Amino acid sequence: MWLARSTISGVLVNLRRFLVGLLVFAGLLVAGWLTYRPDRALRAATTAVAEMICAKTFVSGLDPQTTFAETMERPGLRRLRAVMRYRVEPDMRVVDASLLGLHASRASYHDGLGCVSLQGQKPPYVPHSDISALRAAGPAAALPDFDATPVEPANPALKAALDHAFEEPGAPPLRRTKAVVVIKDGRLIAERYAPDIGVETPLMGFSMTKTVTNALLGILTRQGKLSPQIPAPVAEWRDPSDGRHEITIEQLMRMTSGLALDETNSGFDASSQMAIHRDMAAFAVHAPLISPPGQRWAYSSASTQILARIIRDAAGGPEQTIALAWRELFNPLGMRSATLQYDGTGTMQGHANMLASARDWARLGLLYLGDGVVGDRRILPEGWVAMSATATLDTDYGAGLWTNRSPHVHALGRARAGIPPDAFFAFGLLGQRLVIMPSQHMVVVRLGDTIDPDGDIKGVARLVREVITATQAPATAAK
Repeated sequence: MWLARSTISGVLVNLRRFLVGLLVFAGLLVAGWLTYRPDRALRAATTAVAEMICAKTFVSGLDPQTTFAETMERPGLRRLRAVMRYRVEPDMRVVDASLLGLHASRASYHDGLGCVSLQGQKPPYVPHSDISALRAAGPAAALPDFDATPVEPANPALKAALDHAFEEPGAPPLRRTKAVVVIKDGRLIAERYAPDIGVETPLMGFSMTKTVTNALLGILTRQGKLSPQIPAPVAEWRDPSDGRHEITIEQLMRMTSGLALDETNSGFDASSQMAIHRDMAAFAVHAPLISPPGQRWAYSSASTQILARIIRDAAGGPEQTIALAWRELFNPLGMRSATLQYDGTGTMQGHANMLASARDWARLGLLYLGDGVVGDRRILPEGWVAMSATATLDTDYGAGLWTNRSPHVHALGRARAGIPPDAFFAFGLLGQRLVIMPSQHMVVVRLGDTIDPDGDIKGVARLVREVITATQAPATAAK
């Protein structure tokens, strides 16, 4: 009898331990779910796919099947290829994406405004802006226009540089160069495009859009409406006892705000999950401080999206922001193909996803090459370009631009590879490169869908090195 009771007692103790362990395990699962929210990461993936196919189909005019195939090779999406599904509805101009019907996302196209994600039950706010009318309203472009046909270089060395830029390796990862444009001394001297791309095809710039945000901040600073030195005018931070109250506009530009907005492109980081919110900036501004402002650098698209809302508010609203961009930036530069995209509240996606032709991205570079002046018109304040290209802390990042004007190992490596030490850049995911070289009076644009980890920076360095050599040779010629 005693033995039976002892056995039963032991069983009950073991059962109790098992149940406690099960409860602990379940609690850890719930805590992990609430902390990392894999559902949000998966939704971020379908949102990225829907937005990319929508923009490249309805803005760029590219084949959606090719876009899907190239998009699903990106790190972070590659593992979802077998279960990712998409559908294009040409009549409605929408794209749906899901994971076997789960975590579905939809993006819709609007003339001149690109694609917007439909997040939640509330329909997105679409700015009431007639882009065709804004283009026609001027002012006239202060930069020279280019011939409608691609400029094929007569210089054999320059032609060889373009040949090398489009070469593919014998094995993946492929470079997939889509467009190259070279401008020297204000003249378009060489360009080339992939078979499905033309001189007017708007191409995704990804984070090169941050430089457009930089330009709009510069314009508003020139107009006296903003200043990099002032505390960022964010309503959620107006309480002086809030440590975020002291964050300046420049610290957001330099990504030293101290906010918990580090970007990892994992799907679990704030910058990735920002995309699944109707109001991206409202999500970003609620991030807590993890270090004093100005003391720590971390790459952060979400920080730039906060700046996009600041621009919207300073301009007077979504429609006024669009008018500002065309009147003060795109029209003076002749960027007729520029297509900014917007979140569900009508705030521009200032962190990424503007589309423009390779020539128009080069025109943006000419603005910075000219120290903020085009023709006889000053667009950016004096000193703005130098400030933007000055390295932040111990990095090779400036304020909306990457830079070689730094002792950072990456800057030194680019200089050794042939990109001049005074160069600075707009960089975007998958190898989007706008290289600005004052010492060479030159701008080089390379756009593509490269999935190797360094975004084909070695190929870009070779392109720049060979173009510099070719244009310094006595036989330099151009069409």
